[in-house]
Amino acid sequence: MASRCLLLLAIFLSAQPTGHSGEEGPAVPAVMVFGDSLVDVGNNNYIFTIAKANFPPYGRDFKDHVATGRFCNGKLLVDFIAEKVGFNGSPPAYLSPQASGQNLLLGANFASAASGYNDHGTLIKAISVSQQLKYFKDYQAKLVVVAGSSHARSIISGSLYIICAGSCDFIYNYYINPFLDMNQTAEQFSDRLVGMFNNSVTQLYDMGARRIGVFSLPPFGCFPLAITLYGHGRSGCVSRLNNDAQYYNMKLKAAVDSLSKKYHDLKIVVLDMYTPLYNLATSPVSQGFTEAKRACCGTGTVEASILYNPLLPGTCPSARTYVFWDVWHPSEAANKVIVDSLVDEINNLVGKTH
Repeated sequence: MASRCLLLLAIFLSAQPTGHSGEEGPAVPAVMVFGDSLVDVGNNNYIFTIAKANFPPYGRDFKDHVATGRFCNGKLLVDFIAEKVGFNGSPPAYLSPQASGQNLLLGANFASAASGYNDHGTLIKAISVSQQLKYFKDYQAKLVVVAGSSHARSIISGSLYIICAGSCDFIYNYYINPFLDMNQTAEQFSDRLVGMFNNSVTQLYDMGARRIGVFSLPPFGCFPLAITLYGHGRSGCVSRLNNDAQYYNMKLKAAVDSLSKKYHDLKIVVLDMYTPLYNLATSPVSQGFTEAKRACCGTGTVEASILYNPLLPGTCPSARTYVFWDVWHPSEAANKVIVDSLVDEINNLVGKTH
């Protein structure tokens, strides 16, 4: 009887898709993710939208070469972060069938490609950050059923929360919506977004979050499509767009500092994506990359999501030396460089000393 119980236990443990990878176990009980396509692991597969990546060649370097809905050839930022804190992989997309039962104990990913803070949404259908927070409340109710009230509270308070949003508010809203562009400066738009960010963090705090890492905006003026559309024939990064991102990031840092002072039991840090990705985009060779102006997909100048036809020629044979996978998203190799640069911040959030 004892041996049978041990066998059943072994089968149960081996079935857990995102269990811990080290002998010490994960540094946190679970990981919760909110944001846009830079961290969406497949929620958009389950909504009606053109912002999808669940078809080849997306995912060609991921486990089993599966296009999971990640906007990448392989792992995203959150996949590497989850590994850094002791898991074998990041939690499942909340809208997927995998986000159920015992898997809920390890967290959930609520992110949605093309999402933003603006409740009116971007010009592409997505799950807004405010709706993601409503899903998180639903998740908590489901977690109580699986884990019990006491254990659920412990998971919620001890988990690592990752927020990665704001880029699509600019890219799919401010820059292409003439009404916004005519009536607000980029600085005014940034101030509004940071106010929405503040509200989102306050809601998360009220729902029990105590460890939050928020990504800065990337240097989207260096993205291949930005150079194609706004570069006026030049091959370098578009300074105006990068200046907008830097202003937002400055205001974001001030907001995070203010939140830290307001909530004394809250650990919250900015995860600077701008600097490492800018360095990759402007000096790729120094870090082992060969191409930063063109993406790996297609011609590398305009293709992303459904605009990318896998039958079109031109996709690079190996993305390992490309900074960008498609025109809006870093490659797996670039994502790893970004997360490797954030080890100290991540360790500080989860209380690791090494």
